[in-house]
Amino acid sequence: MKQPERLPDFPTGGCAVVIGGSGGIGRAIAVQLAERGCDVALNYFSGPGRAEETAELVRGAGREVHVAKVDLRDEAVVKEFVDDASDHFGGVHTVVYAAGPYIPMRFISQQPASAFREVMEHDAFGCYHLIQAALPRLRTSKGSFTALVTPAIRRNAVRDILSAAPKAAIEQLVKAVAAEEGRFGVRANAVGVGVITDGLYHALVESGDFDQRFLDASRQVMALKRLGTADEVAEAVVFLASARARWITGQTLMVDGGYAI
Repeated sequence: MKQPERLPDFPTGGCAVVIGGSGGIGRAIAVQLAERGCDVALNYFSGPGRAEETAELVRGAGREVHVAKVDLRDEAVVKEFVDDASDHFGGVHTVVYAAGPYIPMRFISQQPASAFREVMEHDAFGCYHLIQAALPRLRTSKGSFTALVTPAIRRNAVRDILSAAPKAAIEQLVKAVAAEEGRFGVRANAVGVGVITDGLYHALVESGDFDQRFLDASRQVMALKRLGTADEVAEAVVFLASARARWITGQTLMVDGGYAI
């Protein structure tokens, strides 16, 4: 029996937008998208050098890249970035929200309201601004939106409210986009990121938030008994963004070594 022709993972025209492309996971996502034939538009907030390192890796994979500084709290700047990427590459078919500010891990009783407000503005509102800017483009391309969240929205982690709260809001945004935009062919999914040895890991170790006791305890509650990597997370993100997942929407895939179970 003749096998049906397999669709390409991503369209040949347009680009993938990766928000947080200067970070460890965002970099891995951008590179894997480039390796699968996507031109990439990526942003940075405070690390132009790291963003350029990512850009060089994308170019090394044979794809074009557009880099810009974007403050996610500024709705107009986010829209300008997405519009510029679409104009430059002839459309946007994939959007990935991989941003996440460094957060001090504290008990709620010790976490000032100002810190909670700031992280919600950067993360939850930043994601909202991105969604609103990207939806017209994704409707045209019948594209996909994928956001990074955390297993702490399923299994509470003490001292982690600044991560869990905005990511819970982002998960609800993902579900709403899936439910409301599916009629236009737009898909939306989330990936819950467990403790990995890339990205903010080193800053959290240096600050003492991730001490050896915490890391040992994290391994023990994971079914696989080890920490993950940015590349392992990126594989899941790229799959959900691709045509291979074309009948998957509104879902959250935990890539956490079995922590959330």
